[in-house]
Amino acid sequence: MANVDVLNLNGEKVGSVELADAVFGPEQVNEALLWEAVKHYRASLRQGTHATKNKKLVAGSGKKLWKQKGTGRARVGSVRSPLWRHGGTVHGPQPRSYEYAFPRKKLLGALRSAVAAKLADGKLTVVDSLELTEAKTKLYAQSLKKLGVERTALLVDSGKTISPALILGARNLKGVELLLNNEVHPYDLLRYDRAIFSKAAIEQLTEALVKTVSKRKAAAKEAA
Repeated sequence: MANVDVLNLNGEKVGSVELADAVFGPEQVNEALLWEAVKHYRASLRQGTHATKNKKLVAGSGKKLWKQKGTGRARVGSVRSPLWRHGGTVHGPQPRSYEYAFPRKKLLGALRSAVAAKLADGKLTVVDSLELTEAKTKLYAQSLKKLGVERTALLVDSGKTISPALILGARNLKGVELLLNNEVHPYDLLRYDRAIFSKAAIEQLTEALVKTVSKRKAAAKEAA
């Protein structure tokens, strides 16, 4: 198991935490799985509101412009024909959903890959708590600077809800997002330069991911 320092919001070491190799080992990084997870996530963000007008929807009369035979001209039915200027569009895009099913096991595997990659890159920080005495943006900005945040950061806390004081202190920081440990997606970890977990959050996330690894190994043994 890897030992990671636990810091306070002043950047001082106050302890350590052991991270399971089954989750945070370098061999856990699967770039192909991460790509799939990001592709699925971004597909679900697409609005799919694009639309074109077909022959039925464009303006224009449906009257036959001239008789079928005897004019020497080509046959024609309606001015709304796709062959005519301002006619309907054939097989154009219509409103649709881009979401598709993504297996939960693959999503959890991608999450293991993401946190393992962050740790391997030295971009994962564990703090004893994300709470400050005062919910002031200035104090949180100073704390993030002491923790080595130079660009963007993802703050991950534990519990069922985020503390109102933490929300007030972090919501106006540019390039900073605040999530609960059960809301973290691999895309979030890849999108932000630094990931800062509270000790409780990283322990809960590790416990959940270790259980999935154990179940996977047990299923593989039964299949063998």
